[in-house]
Order: sequence, then structure tokens, then C-alpha cells
Amino acid sequence: MYLNCHTGFSFKYGTLPIKTLFEEAKRCGVHKLALTEINNVSSYLDMLRICEENKPAKDGLTKYEKTPYLLDIAVGIEFRNDHELIYIVIARNNRGFETINRFLSYHNREGKKIPKRAPEFDQVFIIYPFGTIEPDQLKAYEYIGVSKPDLASFAIHPLREEYEYKFVALHAVTFLPPEKNKNGKLIYRDHNTHRLLRCVAHNTLLSKLPEEHQARKEEFMLPPNELEKLFEKFPELIRNAESILNQCFIECKIGEDKNKKFFTSGPAEDMKYLRTITANGYAKRYGADKTIWQSHIEKELRIIAQKGFTAYYLIAFDLIRFARKNNYDFVGRGSGANSTVAFCLGITNVDPIELDLYFERFLNEERVTPPDFDIDFSWDNRDAIYEYLFTKYGYEHVCLLGTHVTYKGKSIIRELAKVFGLPKEEIDALVENRKEEIERDHIAKKVIGYANYIVSKELPANISIHAGGVLITEKPMYAYTATEFPPKSLPVSQFEMHAAEDFGIYKFDILSQRGLGHIKETVKHVKRNKGIDIDVYQFKKIKDDLKIKDLMRNSKAMGCFYVESPAMRMLLEKLRCDDYLTLVAASSIIRPGVASSGMMKAYIERFHMTRNGIKYESIHPTMDKLMADTHRVMVYQEDVIKIAHHFGGLTLTEADVLRRGMSGKYRSREEFQRVRDQFFKNCVERKYSQHITDRVWFEIESFAGYSFAKGHSASYAVESYQSLFLKAHYPLEFMVGVINNFGGFYRTEFYFHEARMNGARIEAPCINKSEHLTTIYDYTIYIGFIHLKSLETKLHSTSRLSGKKMVPIKA
Repeated sequence: MYLNCHTGFSFKYGTLPIKTLFEEAKRCGVHKLALTEINNVSSYLDMLRICEENKPAKDGLTKYEKTPYLLDIAVGIEFRNDHELIYIVIARNNRGFETINRFLSYHNREGKKIPKRAPEFDQVFIIYPFGTIEPDQLKAYEYIGVSKPDLASFAIHPLREEYEYKFVALHAVTFLPPEKNKNGKLIYRDHNTHRLLRCVAHNTLLSKLPEEHQARKEEFMLPPNELEKLFEKFPELIRNAESILNQCFIECKIGEDKNKKFFTSGPAEDMKYLRTITANGYAKRYGADKTIWQSHIEKELRIIAQKGFTAYYLIAFDLIRFARKNNYDFVGRGSGANSTVAFCLGITNVDPIELDLYFERFLNEERVTPPDFDIDFSWDNRDAIYEYLFTKYGYEHVCLLGTHVTYKGKSIIRELAKVFGLPKEEIDALVENRKEEIERDHIAKKVIGYANYIVSKELPANISIHAGGVLITEKPMYAYTATEFPPKSLPVSQFEMHAAEDFGIYKFDILSQRGLGHIKETVKHVKRNKGIDIDVYQFKKIKDDLKIKDLMRNSKAMGCFYVESPAMRMLLEKLRCDDYLTLVAASSIIRPGVASSGMMKAYIERFHMTRNGIKYESIHPTMDKLMADTHRVMVYQEDVIKIAHHFGGLTLTEADVLRRGMSGKYRSREEFQRVRDQFFKNCVERKYSQHITDRVWFEIESFAGYSFAKGHSASYAVESYQSLFLKAHYPLEFMVGVINNFGGFYRTEFYFHEARMNGARIEAPCINKSEHLTTIYDYTIYIGFIHLKSLETKLHSTSRLSGKKMVPIKA
């Protein structure tokens, strides 16, 4: 009978985490409710997952061996214009859900307010707030909601008896019930949190928050008998609400493939096409010898077909074919580089055979969550890539992936301090000493207390855009989500990555970076300045370049992608790095998890011990065997999977759950805790000493959340080599390329200084020689007009400043 339930995903309004709403339903004995977030559907997938996990298995317990609890949900949207409730729309089924998603998406795209009167809807129920419409004006599927404060007015409504069937009980659920303190006084902590969030939303002081902008204190869940007691004089309201709720359901199966099914006309044709283009690429990569085809390609093709990822490979191949046709530089990286098929298709340029990459990190027979390709494009080409995907597959079926930004300590303290009216000086001091145990006044205590409470709940603040995720679905995207329309004017899903993975929607990571821009710009300047055509893709030749080895050994890598930071250059020098495989390892051990756990130090020591024939302490023979090439130090994500599987006895699926669980959100899930317990149980059964098990677990735990897939590191290392090659042979043109792409670890002035140290003469902007961007003639670099402070952009487009040949101006 609960037709209006919110979680924290009613942004800056609700205060309940999704799991907490489930627990509240369990506490109250509620077995069905309508989840109706304000102007979004962000939470329903996670709620469906929790409901599924709590269903009984064959033995009567949940799959995690806990007491089950059955909860079904209907899904809808509470439509509001700012603080004003317009109506609540609940989907009767999936068709109705798609209808309301389209409706909301249209208004988000057009920036229009929600109309006071709902349009013609299909397969939904609409509930208007009491007093906004008369019952004789309602359509068959429309109703009027009556809440507790409305009961007095409802009792004297002239049409109440005639239209008894058009009124329903409407008790909203927004936060937790009050708690009793030690003196027996009720403390409405969750309601107070709600009020503070409303102030943040409206950028106002708590003392000035209007009553109509906030929910009533009583908006918490009650057991059914207590709710019935609230409406005991009008039992028809409860009956009508139950009738509506019983007619509503939503189907969205966990793990069922919802992506674009076929690239051609069907699965057989897709696989035939994939085999053909893989064979063509194989001939170019490996020649006529079929050894690798038999040992790797056939196995991968079988698993790809078995797991239904054929279309995924073909879409990625088509995308990079489009990029090549338009001369867009790209780098395929991530765990996709572990696939030999991807290497043959040219999606990645990392040879999995050379690096002994672990295909099961990307895809295996047991894996239930979808993998993804990460493809980097130059920052100035990514929009064209987006346009191609949306045009080819249609706006109905493509959207960018959303993400949910949660409140963090510093930011929420600042926001709450402003709500309480504190001056800037006090706010700064409060943020600075927030972790210190010092005496505070009552206002500061409230700010810190509520800030910690909000952070502990992991409440979301707003929807944002994932760094590069693109979703392509078989059904229209609106079957699963409404979409946001941020300034880029491309639709963005309201659910995020983890929910998409759970329900079988995998993403393509279309990323952008400045490093590729450096390379592209450098090649252009070398051609113009020296008349030389450069092929930076001759990687086998580049790998053995002596000048590159010298740059790495002596940490002279400023401006070079991924290896220019002080920490990375220091690491290269400590390792005396002068080969590809060492650079691949270095690209991963620089990550925070490896460095903070002491494993980076161990790797450096063991690296040199191995080179000098000195033995180091062994923790266990299995560990030595699994990580011989990294000196028994975890360096890559594959190491986590290998150790969990071969050392800890976990299945590949469990090992992948362990890897993903280290990343943050999954860590709190029951499946992660179960896998963790299974790891320790298996280690006991295998009779490992406890100190060995604890040490291995410590390395996994401190490392996995920050690690790279080996293929990811290898892809970055290839691009690093390309940058190093250009810097080694064309240092001045390379620095101009870095300067003009405005990306890198350092400020632009440092790159000008680096160019000067390499023999360049730096000239101020010149009306005869300079262009909008910085350019080079022989050994002279002319600073671009873009670096002149306050120079209007429109001047850059004038003929003389746009680089067109003009008659030189004489002084």
C-alpha cells in the first residue's frame, strides 16, 4: 500500500540508502512497495538486485545462506517542478515504465517544466496530490492521493462518496523513524538531515527554509496495521492503494544480455564475419604459422561465441576502422588487450603472446559480468567518435553512462556550515581541523556530526557522466532508464556502471587523453619543419632504439605520456629501466596500492637482486611460480585472479568477484564477503600457515583496488615508447606538440623551458611568424597568440593571426 517511497536518490531530499529502504520494509513486514524517486529512476536496478539476493534458494535460505525476505517493487517517478509535487506516475508494467522514461527524458532534453495535467499515458497509474484536481476530471487510470493531513478536508469533500474509488491512501516514505535518546525524547535525526539537504539544494540558511520545501516529520515507514489505523475511518483509501499496487510489476532479469545482439543479421553471420576479419588480422600479425591460432584464437572465439560477445567485438572493430579511415589516433587498452583476437583486429596494439597476458582476466567461461574495451582517442577527436556511434546505432539505443557523485567530507562540511550561517573564516578552520579531537561549540558539533552521518550513509549528491562509458542496447534505452541531458547535449543514463553490469548492460569506454594529441601534433610539425614522414606505429623497431633506452635510464622523460611525473621518472631511474617489459611493470607498480603497501620498494629490491644473482625470501612456492616474472610481487590485476584461483582455491568467477570487490562499492556486498570467507576457508583446508595466508591476503587487499590489468599497463607503455621516440629524435617539435595540447603533469612554462634546454630559441608572439597555437621554424619556437592574456578569441580567427600567408609587416 506504499505508493510513494524515496531513497537518497531523490537527490537532496531522501535520506535512505537503497539497502536501508529494503531493511525498513523488512522491519515493518511490508512485502510490496512502489519506488518513486523524484524526477529520476536511478535506484530501481539496485533495489531489484537486493530483492533478488534476498529471495530463498532451494534450501530455504538465500544464496548467501541467510534468512530470506520477499519484497516486490513497482517502479514509478514522482514528478516535481522544483519543490512542487505535480503527480506520481507508477508503471503497471515494463511498457508503462518505458512510457514514463520517455516522458521525463523529453522534458530533460527540452528543459521544459512538467505540465500540471498529465498527457495521455499508456499502462500507468497517475496519482495527483489532494486538492489539485477534482475527481470528475480524472481519466480511468488517474487517482487522487490522500495523506494524513488531508483527511479532514477529504471527510467533507462533496464528491467523496460518489467517487470513492478515485481516492487512494498516500503515505510517503522519505527517511528513518525518529530515535529515542537516553531521556526518552524523540530525535528526528533523519528528518533534520533531510532539512539540511533541502537547504543545500536551495542554497539557503536553515532558518530561512520554507515549510513547503520540506517533507513532514511523519514520512517514515510504518507496519501495515499502524498505517491502516491512520486511515481507519476511510478503509477504502487503503483498499484502493492496495489495488493499484497489486496491478504493478517490473521485470528486469539480472545478468540477462540487454546489449545490441547482432552486428550483421544474426549470431551465425556475426561469428562468420568475426572469424574472417580475425584471420585477415592474424596473417598480418603472426604470418602463416597457425600455432597461435590453434592454441589461442580458437579458444577465444569459442568463449566469445559462448558468452554472446561477438557483436561487442564487431562494434569495437567497426569503431576503430572508422577512426583509421579518418586518421584519428587511438589506443586500445585495459583488459581487452589480453585478447589475441582483439590484437588481430587491431583494437589493441599489445601482443598478448609476447607478454603472456591472461585472457581469463578479460573473459572466461565462468564470468557472469560483462567485460569492456577501453579505447583512448585524442581529446579533440572524441566528439566525432560519439557522433559516429549515436548516428550509426541511433539515439534510441545509445546513451552515455551516468555515475553518481556521493558526498565527501570536506565538501559536505562546507555546505552544511553555510547552511548554519558560519562565516568563511570559521568554515575554513572547521574543514582544516575536522579530524582533530578539539573542543567545539554546539554549531560546529552539529556540522561535523551531520556531515559524518551523511558521508556514512554514502548518500548521492547528483548524477554526473562516467569518464567514457557508452551503452548500446538492443531495445530502446528508455526500456531501462530515463536520460539526463547535460551541456554536451548527449543523453546520459540515470543508473551507473555497477547497476548496468549487474543487469547485463556492458559499456564501451570511449576515453580521451592529451598524450595522443602530443603525438599527432608532433608528427605534423616534423613533416612541416623537416619534411620527414614519421610512422610511430613501427613498435618493434622503436623498442630497440638506443636513444629511448638512454632517456628512460636517466629519467629524461618530461612531456612523455605517463612517464613524466617526478615519481615515475624517479622509479625509472631506480630500476635503470631500458626495456619494454620493465616499463610495463613500472607503469603498474607506480599505482597507489602497490606503492603504499611497500610492494613497490620490494619490487625494486628484488629486481636488482635478480639481476645480480641474489636470492630473496620466498613466502610460498605457489606464489613464486605464479609471479616469477614480477619477482613474487603483485603488479597486475591478473596476479590477484591467479593467486585467488591457484593459491586460494577460488573459482575464476569468485576470483573476479574478489578483484572487483576491492574497488570500493562491491566491498560491502554480501557476495564479496562470502568470497573473502571462502578464500580463508580454502587456505585452512590447504594447510597453509596462518601468517602466510594473512600476508597473501594483505597483499591482495592493499593492492587490488588500485591495480592495472597487465594489458592496460602494456598499452600505456606502447604509447610511452611512442612519446619517448619523438622526444629522443625530434625534441623541439615534440615539446611544441605537448605545449599545444595543454596537457601534462607540469605548467606550460616548464615545457617551454624544456624546449630551451634542448636547443630551442624561444621567441615572443610575432605578428609575422606566430599563429594561434605555438609553432616552430627550424630551431626557433614562436609562442602562440593563445598564450597572450586577455587577448580576445575572435582576434585569433582574423586572417593574419590564423596562420594564412600574408605580406610581412615591417616595423
